[in-house]
Amino acid sequence: MQCSRLPQAALDQLIDGAKVLEADSYGPKVYLLQDGNILKLFRRKRIFSSALFRPYSKRFIDNALELQKLGVPTLQVLQYYRLQAPGMTAVLYQPLPGQTLRQVASKDGFNWPQALPELAGLIRSLHQSGIYFRSLHLGNIVITPDNRMGLIDVADMRFLRAPLPRHLIKRNLQHFARYIARENLNDTFPMQALEQAVLPS
Repeated sequence: MQCSRLPQAALDQLIDGAKVLEADSYGPKVYLLQDGNILKLFRRKRIFSSALFRPYSKRFIDNALELQKLGVPTLQVLQYYRLQAPGMTAVLYQPLPGQTLRQVASKDGFNWPQALPELAGLIRSLHQSGIYFRSLHLGNIVITPDNRMGLIDVADMRFLRAPLPRHLIKRNLQHFARYIARENLNDTFPMQALEQAVLPS
């Protein structure tokens, strides 16, 4: 996808009336626009980094396209922008409809034993396809209206040409477990059962 220039005045117009979904110490990072699309801003934080040659915004776009090729539901990229501020790019995209698994799991009547086989199946499928998604967690998995599981926030992802080796599967599960602990879900989420279902014997 070609990167087009977005002057500051055009950016201001685009985000007019938008809701800030995410921000950091530098300012807003993710905007929900009035038309329902999302604008995600990417800043290069170091002068010399791999992001100079392949910005995270480009990785985000490439990964979304690769997931689509593999049949994994994900967001739909609409535009790729270079912003006026040095080292800044942005991606305009149509979000994946549905609710995150984190949102679904917080509802009354939700049952992890019922939901776990599908979650384990998704993770096994990713690993079999050679996908190492470092940011795999309940907040980045979306249950779509047709009851499929898809992925969002896909910049931090690698695609291998063969299924993931066991050590990478274990590392991926460790990242997942850290998220569960950070969100204080250790008492409710069956992490041990997930590991048993995902790790090859």
